[in-house]
Amino acid sequence: MNAMAMGLESAATSSVLDIRDLEVVAQPAGQRILKGVSFSIAPGETLCLVGESGSGKSVTSLTVMGLLPKGSLTVSGGSATLEGDSLLDAGPARMRALRASRMAMIFQEPMTALNPLMRVGEQIEEVLVMHRHKLGAAERRQRVLEMLDQVQLPDIERIYASWPHQLSGGQRQRIMIAMALILEPKLLIADEPTTALDVTTQQQILKLIKELQERHGTSVLFITHDMGVVADIADRVCVMRHGEVVETQPIEDLLRRPRTGYTRQLLTAVPSLRPRASREVTDREIVLEAIELEKRYGERSRWQRFVGKASQQTLAASDINFALTRGRTLGIVGESGSGKSTVARCVMRMIEPTAGGVRVLGKDIAGLGRAALKPHRKRIQMIFQDPFRSLNPRLSIGTSLIEGPVNYGASKESAMAHARELLELVGLPGDALDRYPHQFSGGQRQRIAIARALAMEPDVLVADEAVSALDVSVQAQVLGLLDDIQRRLGVAVLFITHDLRVAAQICDEVMVMQKGVVVEYGPAERVLGSPAHPYTRSLMLAAPGRHWDFAAFRPLADAPIDDASVVVSSGP
Repeated sequence: MNAMAMGLESAATSSVLDIRDLEVVAQPAGQRILKGVSFSIAPGETLCLVGESGSGKSVTSLTVMGLLPKGSLTVSGGSATLEGDSLLDAGPARMRALRASRMAMIFQEPMTALNPLMRVGEQIEEVLVMHRHKLGAAERRQRVLEMLDQVQLPDIERIYASWPHQLSGGQRQRIMIAMALILEPKLLIADEPTTALDVTTQQQILKLIKELQERHGTSVLFITHDMGVVADIADRVCVMRHGEVVETQPIEDLLRRPRTGYTRQLLTAVPSLRPRASREVTDREIVLEAIELEKRYGERSRWQRFVGKASQQTLAASDINFALTRGRTLGIVGESGSGKSTVARCVMRMIEPTAGGVRVLGKDIAGLGRAALKPHRKRIQMIFQDPFRSLNPRLSIGTSLIEGPVNYGASKESAMAHARELLELVGLPGDALDRYPHQFSGGQRQRIAIARALAMEPDVLVADEAVSALDVSVQAQVLGLLDDIQRRLGVAVLFITHDLRVAAQICDEVMVMQKGVVVEYGPAERVLGSPAHPYTRSLMLAAPGRHWDFAAFRPLADAPIDDASVVVSSGP
């Protein structure tokens, strides 16, 4: 046996998970999805598997867990062992025994991973029923309550008896972690477990996983496309592209000295937390204005008022005031439930404001009826978060782009000619007009969504989390595109986001919202560079990888926010 083979064998025997030359093909075409993937995870180690959509990260994890969809994906070669036991040769019964007891998985979206028809305590207890047959009902319940306490959930008796829909996203993710770790598995696979979470909740979940990992001695395979998260939690990093491993390094080495151009591309695409310098524009016309805008939910119906039922209103947004000038970008940032999307929907008149005004080019549209509102709708257009759902799959791209202008009186010929020009503006070929949404990538679909919004020649674009569903390099391209369009056309942008890195790169002004009210508002350089409010500072502190200058491949000489100066506030 040569030295290399002996080294591989030694690594395999000392590893919790060892994958060698793993091949997966798609059926019936035989297309190779994984192409000789190899890596290992040592006891107690966190290995981050990173790469863009389609790189093979999730297919690798599903292969390890024995969860590949039958009939569509098949393992065609290689090996995968868990503490020396082959996972690829294990039958269904053996894999069921291994799952939860020796390896477990946290999925990206806990709302779809949890059974909506079972209380969360029963769902966690079900793992014990299947794998710890000797435990009685009282012992199982007590073990579940202890685990709920370990994942730092409040009022554990109430949580135990709750349904999934009664919990927040962060609480549901903690339930998934409790379910995964209750049998103390040797391997935990976390597939994008914090992607859908707010930055502060994400920080709490990452810290929790690290604490539980140290307590239970668990090895972690953490799958993500967020290089900030990687910088905070990884011991080693395995970079994947097109089904292949292109680079594996310890985290410090990878961030300082990436070996491949692809890894450098991923790192340089990470937006900086340093806010850009505010741009000067010659046209100071106010195109969008909110005046004491308010939205309440839960108003009583006529019948409820007749029977004297008390009102249980929820204040979603209160006393919102801002002015957006032509050619500028105002960012509204905050966590889920802060009211930022409520403000965007009120501005768009997708929902009716309870009070206050919304002025578009000086005209208050807040109280206008449907007919009176129509001429003003074309002046303010929206780019939605999910490009896969915002385009009608049954309409060609050309039909989607001309639909709005034709409804406002343009001829099909002129609208189609303009659509062709818009596709060129957003960097897509003219022949895309005849194709359908499923024939484009996520980044291309978002470019199409931008073109559709611009087809109405608006004065204001409202972008609601418009890049949060995109890979980091595609995100950088779309942000650059929006900036270029704004410079060319002078359109104003209201940008809704929970990502402070994105806000720092695209916004001229920033408005920070918490629990329905504005806690800080001003130039991005000041709000994000020297935040005055404790809540804004806590958001900056929670930003993953905030100590790294990814584009320069080095740590920051000084962090954007000083940890010691922060006092986290629970309210505005």
